[in-house]
Amino acid sequence: MPQHHWILSFVCDDMPGIVNAISGAIVDCGGNITESQQFASSNGRFFMRLQVEADAPRADFEARLTQVGERHQMEWQLDDVGRPLRTLVLGSTAKHCVSDLLFRQREGQLPIDVPLVLSNHESLSRIADFYDVPFEHRPVKTAEEKQAMEARILELVDQHDIELVVLARYMQILSEDLCRALEGRAINIHHSFLPGFKGANPYRQAHDRGVKLIGATAHFVTPDLDEGPIIEQNVTRVDHSHSPAQLQHIGQDVESQTLTRAVRWFAEHRVLLDGDRTVIFR
Repeated sequence: MPQHHWILSFVCDDMPGIVNAISGAIVDCGGNITESQQFASSNGRFFMRLQVEADAPRADFEARLTQVGERHQMEWQLDDVGRPLRTLVLGSTAKHCVSDLLFRQREGQLPIDVPLVLSNHESLSRIADFYDVPFEHRPVKTAEEKQAMEARILELVDQHDIELVVLARYMQILSEDLCRALEGRAINIHHSFLPGFKGANPYRQAHDRGVKLIGATAHFVTPDLDEGPIIEQNVTRVDHSHSPAQLQHIGQDVESQTLTRAVRWFAEHRVLLDGDRTVIFR
């Protein structure tokens, strides 16, 4: 039985011979492709994700991939199938998204490893304790506290070698510098309404306007607020009979499902960036 099961993902300019070159490198290392997905975008970029079983040592496989990567100017990544991604969770007062992530991590349903939940409120401490995950609270009420919180985030990213930061209803706007430092590895969840309700009590506003759909969007964090590349979106139908509280409960379920799905796809290296949008190999 093969000793290694890897995920190989890469992006490069679309040109003839790419699939043949990658397949040849895998065969040269005694590998067998167990899953393969590819996509050529309209802007001339080629995306591919494979799962490969092989006996060859990682160093040998990487050396062969480096040769192919240099020839085709590929941006590639090799990882072990199922390896938990080191993930920092940021939260505020809302509990549903944090609870869902920690539950699925504990049950082995989500390939992440959460070393810490960091929050600007103390209300999540009991949930973190229940799942035996360290919790840290730092208030963010002044400009100085916000700066200290962001410095702490970067410190934790470095200390725990964090690969993904999840804003699990973290109700703070990140600075442009922090957004750039976490580019491509920070995911946010946002409720999605038409029209777009801002400010306090969006579900009360939705009720007052008689919305018929409630949704959520998981996206990458960028300096442009809530404008980052979209990873996943979901909607569910509602009607006039739902109270604001019921709308909020429905919305929280959609938010949890959408965020968890986005985190899972990212942790499984199924999300590749294509400019301002994403390629998702589900």
